[in-house]
Amino acid sequence: MKTIKSIQNLKNKKVLVRVDFNVPVGDDGIIDSKEDWRIRAALPMIEYLLEKGAKIILMTHLGRPEKYQVSSSKYQACSLRLVAKHLEELLDREVKFVNDCIGDEVEKAVSKIKAGEIIMLENLRFYKEEKNNDEGFARKLAGLADIYINNAFSVSHRKHASVCAITKFLPSYAGLLLEKEASVLSEAINNPKKPATVIIGGAKAKTKVPVIEYLLDKFDNILVGGVVANVILKVKGIDIGNSLLGDIDLDEVRNIDIENNKLHIPIDAIICSNENKVSLSTIGKIGNNKILDIGSKTAELYSKIISDSETIIWNGPMGLFEKEEFSLGTKVISEAVAKVGGCTIIGGGDTIAAVYKFSDLEKIDYICTGGGAMLEFLAGKRLPGLEILK
Repeated sequence: MKTIKSIQNLKNKKVLVRVDFNVPVGDDGIIDSKEDWRIRAALPMIEYLLEKGAKIILMTHLGRPEKYQVSSSKYQACSLRLVAKHLEELLDREVKFVNDCIGDEVEKAVSKIKAGEIIMLENLRFYKEEKNNDEGFARKLAGLADIYINNAFSVSHRKHASVCAITKFLPSYAGLLLEKEASVLSEAINNPKKPATVIIGGAKAKTKVPVIEYLLDKFDNILVGGVVANVILKVKGIDIGNSLLGDIDLDEVRNIDIENNKLHIPIDAIICSNENKVSLSTIGKIGNNKILDIGSKTAELYSKIISDSETIIWNGPMGLFEKEEFSLGTKVISEAVAKVGGCTIIGGGDTIAAVYKFSDLEKIDYICTGGGAMLEFLAGKRLPGLEILK
């Protein structure tokens, strides 16, 4: 990929940077310090541009405003004004916020920007053209700058205007964060220190089963939990009671080698009845209950495999960890991963939240900003936002 480092002179250049500042904003307008990791991950890129004397224009999305009426409070809650204020606090310098991302007001603000100043544009997804990869919209964004930088690995699996179409109209480069995330994941997949283990959990089995299929030949162990484990157990003909299966076609699971001894499935589980009675059960004896966490024996087994590993990639919790009665599995895995002396990589909002809650994020070697993009990358898929920069 062409990277920002290849540009010799950035002084006084207007640089349009696609970042991902899609972070939770509280009802009180405050962004919690444990939720702003995507913003913090982009700071080195911003500071690099400041040092080079560039004029910085940041663009991102926040939430899904297309779900709401323009006049609704939920739509207005998708404004980036508070995100700009939070970034201002992190950088300890002014971040000028503009009420739109294209149009006369934006063009006027950009025309006045000086070297070392920062402008943040309003939510890209206030325009349906963003998700439609509309070239007309991309051309208007491109007209604001001299150079385009994609620093948002986490949205690079999306064919959106600010990721793909825009590269037709500006010299385009990968930012520091995009380059680093792609490099870290590539090295972990193609040249992992052995033994290498991937942990796959969470609710979105449809996006995670392809990862298992792709990495079975490359990794020594695949540990599964959550809905991902449920669908594999179901296909193996093992009773899972009323446990969730998500929206995956079970034939997709049958395409992978579920009998491979590298694939480790739960041997016991924490279950919940219709009367909300919680108990520990052996897999295969779930009855009419729901599996909501891996059991203590599974957690112990998984923990041992993790402790013996030199490379760990983790995406997805082992159960409904937000509730204490179903948090044991995720807690044990989190503590075990934090103790690994080799390379540890985690991704996905729930996984990051779990490590923050149960152990120590600082003990993790690399935190990937994009759960969905990370999964597609781990499944061997080509990400449009990366391919277009090659």
